Amino acid sequence: MKILLTGATGYIGKRLLPVLLEQGHKVICCVRDKNRVPAEGAYQHPRVSLLEIDFLQQKKTPEAIRDIDAAYYLIHSMSSPHQDFQKLEETSAQNFMQLVAQTSARQIIYLGGITNEEKLSRHLASRKKVEEILRQSSVPLTCLKAAIIVGSGSASFEIIRDLVEKLPVMIAPKWLNTKSQPIAIRNVLEYLTGVLLRPETYHQSYDIGGPDVLSYKEMLLQFAEVRGLKRYIFTVPVMTPRLSSYWLYFVTSTSYTLAVHLVNSMKVEVIAKDNALEQLLGIQPISYKKAVKMAFQKIEQNNVVSSWKDALVSSYQDNSLLQHIHVPTNGVYVDKRQKPIIGDTGQVLENIWSIGGNRGWYYADWLWELRGFLDKVFGGVGLRRGRTNEHAIHTGDTLDFWRVLAADKQNQRLLLYAEMKLPGEAWLEFNITRKEGKQYLTQTATFRPKGLLGRLYWYSVLPFHFFIFDGMAQNLVAYQPTPRALTT
Repeated sequence: MKILLTGATGYIGKRLLPVLLEQGHKVICCVRDKNRVPAEGAYQHPRVSLLEIDFLQQKKTPEAIRDIDAAYYLIHSMSSPHQDFQKLEETSAQNFMQLVAQTSARQIIYLGGITNEEKLSRHLASRKKVEEILRQSSVPLTCLKAAIIVGSGSASFEIIRDLVEKLPVMIAPKWLNTKSQPIAIRNVLEYLTGVLLRPETYHQSYDIGGPDVLSYKEMLLQFAEVRGLKRYIFTVPVMTPRLSSYWLYFVTSTSYTLAVHLVNSMKVEVIAKDNALEQLLGIQPISYKKAVKMAFQKIEQNNVVSSWKDALVSSYQDNSLLQHIHVPTNGVYVDKRQKPIIGDTGQVLENIWSIGGNRGWYYADWLWELRGFLDKVFGGVGLRRGRTNEHAIHTGDTLDFWRVLAADKQNQRLLLYAEMKLPGEAWLEFNITRKEGKQYLTQTATFRPKGLLGRLYWYSVLPFHFFIFDGMAQNLVAYQPTPRALTT
């Protein structure tokens, strides 16, 4: 079968693609920016082709997809900073529907959220509206609606992990008593592939969930139990939604925008209605505790396939990778360091590819942590996003408060773009170059200021840059991991 996969570089899409390939399908991956697609893995499979398309823009149906058999709609904008994200989601869904209507597709499969309550959050109401739009299509819709998805790298999993591992005692908002029905990512993928081109699922909507109905408080405590931690949680009625959002934002790695959407959604019960889909597809539901254990097996094996932090939502109009892939040379400030490589060039390259996250920044990590804290205070992403994989970096990944614009290990080049709060734009580039028969590490920090404030900012941090950037370059060349570091 020939399948159209939207959201192909998102959290679900990255995991669904290998499963579709294992089942023998041809897959056309819709992406906003081909530069974000990793140069290895499932995207390079001979049965995978890439289609660069922005569903916020009306376009004619490409010839390459006119003969598709089915289409997955996995686009969402929960993390979008745009105030009118609901309108953008509607536009995206309408353009998708019009595009698919001109193909031979026999089915649209949409993954939304459980919306059984009368009063919904903006996010859940938007998910419901998207379903209504897609249902108007001449192509039959199969809608799968889930609550919290439990898997390594999912937003819900990582937020719960942050809370449990960082706070022995929690004074928490009363919405922690709200009930939900979490579902393992493995079960989600089984449902998504199980309904594919099954006529009995056409024009149907199904709630999908795991076997456990739990409050968020119970999820936190069971998570702690799996991790062998003792935690105490006290809920109080005095936290407003705004305070709750700030609480979630500062304690976890989530963005403030996502925290607001999560808090509003967490006040709504999301419990699946009974249906026969589980029996029809022969799916064995995975318990919450088992799903958490399975997620940590992936983490311990350093095999996290996708993370919510790496996904750029379709409605995010600042398409940074396209705009910033070329580092400017005019009107910028530059800090360039070049260090000769005396030892193993391969080790230096591995040091570069391991930067950030648990490894840190090779010099004065406490200053990087302070900068991350200040970024959080001013509404930025901070350092808590870390990195998805300890040693592998792909274009489009997040790396603390940076976004990876280029990760070309063959040509020994790594380019990062700052997503922290700045009065300007910043790039950090690492290259290994050869000159006069010798190998050098070239490390270049570029800053393009915005107005007078940007210029004042650069000069105010210049003394710190002198030590931080020089120390980082020197240690990247000299660092030798200990045997313990090699195994973690």
